[in-house]
Amino acid sequence: MRFLNNWIWPLPALLVWVLAWACFSLLHQAGLAQWAAALVVSGVGLLSSLWGQTWWRRSMLALGFPLSWMVLAAGDLPAWLWLLPLGVLLLVYPLNAWRDAPVFPTPAGALDGLAAHIALPEGSKVLDAGCGVGDGLKALRRAWPSAAIHGVEWSWPLRGLCALRCPWATVRQGDLWQSDWSQFELVYLFQRPETMSRAAVKSLGEMRPGCWLVSLNFPIPDVTPTYVAELDDGREVYAYQTPLAEVDHDSVESDEIAGMLPLRPQGVVVNGQSLYPRKGRPGGRRRRA
Repeated sequence: MRFLNNWIWPLPALLVWVLAWACFSLLHQAGLAQWAAALVVSGVGLLSSLWGQTWWRRSMLALGFPLSWMVLAAGDLPAWLWLLPLGVLLLVYPLNAWRDAPVFPTPAGALDGLAAHIALPEGSKVLDAGCGVGDGLKALRRAWPSAAIHGVEWSWPLRGLCALRCPWATVRQGDLWQSDWSQFELVYLFQRPETMSRAAVKSLGEMRPGCWLVSLNFPIPDVTPTYVAELDDGREVYAYQTPLAEVDHDSVESDEIAGMLPLRPQGVVVNGQSLYPRKGRPGGRRRRA
């Protein structure tokens, strides 16, 4: 579907919508109920939208068919059926993942040239923490072709699509904040600005000295990066070699407990322990790694 990005907008959206209606017609003629056919085609449209270059384009690609179908069929539909598009969205992007970054692809060449500054031994294990549909995994493979590439993704559908796109990588379903980072020589993140301090603390607790934490677009607050690379689009890649001595563990934990960072029911696991338990948790002493 990458060829859609080379077309003048809105031609990609028109093509996706026409194909969606054609598929809906075929499924309905084959005997599938209207609502079932619409649900299947809406799911396909939602996955197709992942190749859009901006969020508003992705939204138009994903919502064009279901909204047009529901408007045309509104007189014959029960009211609860309007919840189906939301159900598809929650399946692909569950509530637990809303606290982290939305699905946003890593540019193909974003990590090119980093190998000249980050020399990883052959066979080193690298992790894309929150790998989405695999664009970050592909960028990691381009930068370090001899590395063992791993990815973790919370959404089951996205994890499945990622595994299909990147059969050479080890991709599993899971929470990046519960995953063990100690086995990796490099962890790559494309997260949110407010979660970078949390990632720094997790790296302090789990990553070995001399390993690397790499972030696209968002630096770790008050920490000097080991290396910064500027991309053609103006964004930057920040590379930090562990341990990150400037990280203030206590202030990060205080921010989490105070709710300044998005709360996670399970906290953030470091060395097998919950670093930031929910307030009011039974026996609620804060445990430190």
